[in-house]
Amino acid sequence: MKLIVGLGNPGLRYRNNRHNVGFQIVDALAAAHGLEFGKVKYKARLADGVIGDQRALLIKPMTYMNLSGEAVQPLVHFYKIDLDDLMVVYDDLDLPLGKIRLRPFGGAGGHNGMRSIIQRLGSDRFPRLRVGIDRPPGRMDPAAYVLQDFTPEEEAIMAQVRERAVQALECWLTNGIDAAMNAFNAMKSDLSAAKRACSARAEEDEQDAANGPNG
Repeated sequence: MKLIVGLGNPGLRYRNNRHNVGFQIVDALAAAHGLEFGKVKYKARLADGVIGDQRALLIKPMTYMNLSGEAVQPLVHFYKIDLDDLMVVYDDLDLPLGKIRLRPFGGAGGHNGMRSIIQRLGSDRFPRLRVGIDRPPGRMDPAAYVLQDFTPEEEAIMAQVRERAVQALECWLTNGIDAAMNAFNAMKSDLSAAKRACSARAEEDEQDAANGPNG
């Protein structure tokens, strides 16, 4: 089983906030595969099913952002998830709007939800998908900025970004982090081309493994 965590704040008032990109993307992934968040466990809503050939558990912590680790750590422990099989999806002020970036590990980068997860797990060695929301304009407080909804102009961009992020997660589930980074970090506009790149990278990795060090 692989576990995908989308970060956000629960409740209708936060649903369309910039800070809730993680929730929005796992909702889109669930909808694309007919999964529903019908179970509540360890302070989180869960959607369980198969995506491609991979068993996947999608999670939305209900703890509010700053305490996300209180939901994630018990679920990782309960389901005996290797950290390589954990993916966290979240908003990033330091990436331009519309940019997504997959990484196999790394620090919190100032994100309180990620900081909570890293502290509770005692490790930052797990994959993540960062979704750019850009810096706030002028001297606006970042804390206020992330709790605002996207503007109509931004939302037109984000609709495409969510679709791209869903495909990046599908790529990771099926072919692993290296294939997903190769296909989606380059920000190709053509989603079908990115999917082909994902499959091509996975085939290359399989061939390299088959050849071995003496191949």
